[in-house]
Amino acid sequence: MKRLVTLLMVLLLCSVLFAEGTAELTESDAGRKIPIRVLILPKLEVGEMSGDFPGEAQYFYDEYVKGGQEYEIQGAFEGNKLYVKDNVALYVTGMGKVNSTISTLSILMDDRFDFSDAYVISVGSAGSATINTVMGDVFIITTAIDYDLGHHADPRDLADINDPTWFHDDSYDSSSVIYLSKPLTDRAFELVENTKLETTEKTRKFMSAAFNGTPWAVRDPQVMKGTIVTTDNFWKGEYNQRTAIQMTKEYGCPDPYVCSDMEDVAIGVVLKRVGMLDRFLIVRSSVNMDVFMLGATPESLWGKEKILQPAESEVESADIFATAMESNFKVGRIIIDAILNGTF
Repeated sequence: MKRLVTLLMVLLLCSVLFAEGTAELTESDAGRKIPIRVLILPKLEVGEMSGDFPGEAQYFYDEYVKGGQEYEIQGAFEGNKLYVKDNVALYVTGMGKVNSTISTLSILMDDRFDFSDAYVISVGSAGSATINTVMGDVFIITTAIDYDLGHHADPRDLADINDPTWFHDDSYDSSSVIYLSKPLTDRAFELVENTKLETTEKTRKFMSAAFNGTPWAVRDPQVMKGTIVTTDNFWKGEYNQRTAIQMTKEYGCPDPYVCSDMEDVAIGVVLKRVGMLDRFLIVRSSVNMDVFMLGATPESLWGKEKILQPAESEVESADIFATAMESNFKVGRIIIDAILNGTF
């Protein structure tokens, strides 16, 4: 009987020691954050993350995080996951300023990960400016502007319909314009400025027809530096373009307006607030132009009874898109690899 009692006491003591050891191990593991060196933020994926028509994420996913760990992020875009492998993370934020803001902040506030040394790279598609860009160009962005902040007037309410429709209000300036780190963007551009980019024959013919064969419109795509203007809608048109150019001048941007998007200034504001703006880069590729072309109108493209212009809809929505996303990845990969191997 004594032996049985002694054995039970030994077993009880062992179980207590094992439980304490397990608790200590669990607590230790919980405190060990996963270090992230690069966080890649595309905004949309067309279908699956791999193996079909490429959206903004697919090339980066295949190269850096495929086969890695997947994490649910509380409060971020419903159904999307943070993919992590070898200190690189990728998350599809969702489109628009609200989605990209909440997704980015939710990721950075997740205490499972250590972003203290991370670079954040926003990648994806954009609409670009006539006169100085062509579809297929890739942009290293130096300034991001919020198109929606300030005061906007309907041109029909102006004394002169040709007057500017946007009026600067400097009370919004802390979030209406984000100046990215010049040393950072200069270094990124230095690495990628001579990258050879591809286009398609259909795109080249379309640009030639739309702009009467003007030399700038039929040149090969290239890597450029410039300013991006972020709005909460997908706009086109000469008057909106005028406003984008006006904003770029008003805010004293170091480089000209080159493209528009729906997210980057919002991501920039988040990173500014959390002290990471000096590690923020934006790489965007043109997949459409910011004006109506070849007789297209707002009604024909977006109205209830759409009459899509075949040339515009085919080229802008499909033909150049896959090529531009490959170019976006080609440029982005050079920068990411330089960060990972310590040469950035």
